Amino acid sequence: MTSQSTLQSVPALGTRPASGSNPSRAETREQLSKASYDLLVIGGGILGISTAWHAAQSGLRVALVDAGDFAGATSSASSKLLHGGLRYLQTGAVKLVAENHFERRAVSRQVAPHLANPLTFYLPVYKGGPHGAAKLGAGVFAYSALSAFGDGVGHLLSPAKAAQDVPELRTENLKAVAVYGDDQMNDARMALMTVRAAVEAGAVVLNHAEVSGLRFTKGRVTGADLKDRLSGDEFGVNARLVLNATGPWVDHLRKMEDPNAAPSIRLSKGAHLVLKRTAPWKAALATPIDKYRITFALPWEDMLLLGTTDEEFEGDPADVAVNDKDISQILDEAAFSIRDQQLGRDLITYAFAGLRVLPGGPGDTAKAKRETVVTEGTGGMLSVAGGKWTTFRHIGRTIMQKLESLPGAPLGDDFEPIASLPKKLPLPGIANPRAVAHRLLTDRPAPGPRMGADTAKHLATHYGSLAFDIARIANENPELGERVHPDAPEIWAQVVYARDNEWAETPDDVLRRRTTLTIRGLASDDVRAKVQDLLDKK
Repeated sequence: MTSQSTLQSVPALGTRPASGSNPSRAETREQLSKASYDLLVIGGGILGISTAWHAAQSGLRVALVDAGDFAGATSSASSKLLHGGLRYLQTGAVKLVAENHFERRAVSRQVAPHLANPLTFYLPVYKGGPHGAAKLGAGVFAYSALSAFGDGVGHLLSPAKAAQDVPELRTENLKAVAVYGDDQMNDARMALMTVRAAVEAGAVVLNHAEVSGLRFTKGRVTGADLKDRLSGDEFGVNARLVLNATGPWVDHLRKMEDPNAAPSIRLSKGAHLVLKRTAPWKAALATPIDKYRITFALPWEDMLLLGTTDEEFEGDPADVAVNDKDISQILDEAAFSIRDQQLGRDLITYAFAGLRVLPGGPGDTAKAKRETVVTEGTGGMLSVAGGKWTTFRHIGRTIMQKLESLPGAPLGDDFEPIASLPKKLPLPGIANPRAVAHRLLTDRPAPGPRMGADTAKHLATHYGSLAFDIARIANENPELGERVHPDAPEIWAQVVYARDNEWAETPDDVLRRRTTLTIRGLASDDVRAKVQDLLDKK
């Protein structure tokens, strides 16, 4: 039988033998409660994850907990972009755009080329629109110059050529199309790979673990009491320093530290729609709505992603949801540049909303800076809020620099300053996704279902070389090589892999963040029941 020999030839692409399963929740709770940590990160969104990764690289003993799933809120509800921020040029933030481009290129080329892909953007200029062709042409040229022309030279394109690449583009009153380049990703997958990187660097992580209270020693925050939301078990974690990275809940935790803490942030709701595509798109649309706002139409995961809104949000962050007003606004704004046949409500497979964390203060949220704010509370707890997905590595380094400068910072004998560490350390699974997909197809063993080309591509662009671990699972049990749903590329082996290696505990963890099945509108009751059955077999 050739299956093992062919799959064992895979390390030439940079993979490794299938790793052992993650420790059980009970084992992790015991480890967290018995050890003493240098840093406890509360909040498993991308800011907390990135900080845990960088802190573990620096030699700190790190624990990371989240009340829900990793990237379970804002961090999996983004526009899925790694971008320089074209609209920031409107406000003269040239340095910010250049910094964003540097981080975008680092992630998409050195850190996670297996999880990011370049995307061409078309910015249509309509008669009577908020910007003229000359202005936008100059804008995209400057934008590409700030990226050192690494994605080509921003330029103007004829409406006829643009319509070939975006078949549903409205061409009535279309004067010109400005072209520029950025990158996109699956945000949940990028976050999970960063969790994995943090664990490989030594961090101990647990999701679905809610903070019930903070621990104090002589007035200083020195840990947290937690409750496992799945088992009900209560336990605690002791740490020399606690980082509050709870995103929209940051002020809630600050009030645990100091009941008199004043609000430090405000929240902006961003809603998105996912639709089935009526035709293939080779480029994305970025359509100006007014002087400051752009609405996106992005080909993503073989579907179309539309959004976003920008509206101040008050209330419980857990209650954020897409309402009919959001849907109407997104479809109406998309209709500026997209034909009606692509915007039918019957094409919508999923809608999601996230909360941007913005610095406190007055003014329109659409004009607010997407900056990161780090504060120290009365009990010494650090709180971090805000920022952009694109700069998640930079934010992690910035927080570490802040931590290093604190009096009495928890720096042990193994500590290495963040400035001395490699700046472009790759995430797990780094490989050329085309080579991985080719190898998955050519090395398929018999017996067992033949892997479809779409499945091979999906695995390669969501796991990189770790896709071969999933192929081994399917090889050992051919039933797990079957598709979860005939209209999606995912196979059942991914569910087992998510359970054993990616901290998936609930059907939503698997269907919404480890795979794309919920977003495709394919998470039926039957599928959910089968996923739950596999999760129960751990």
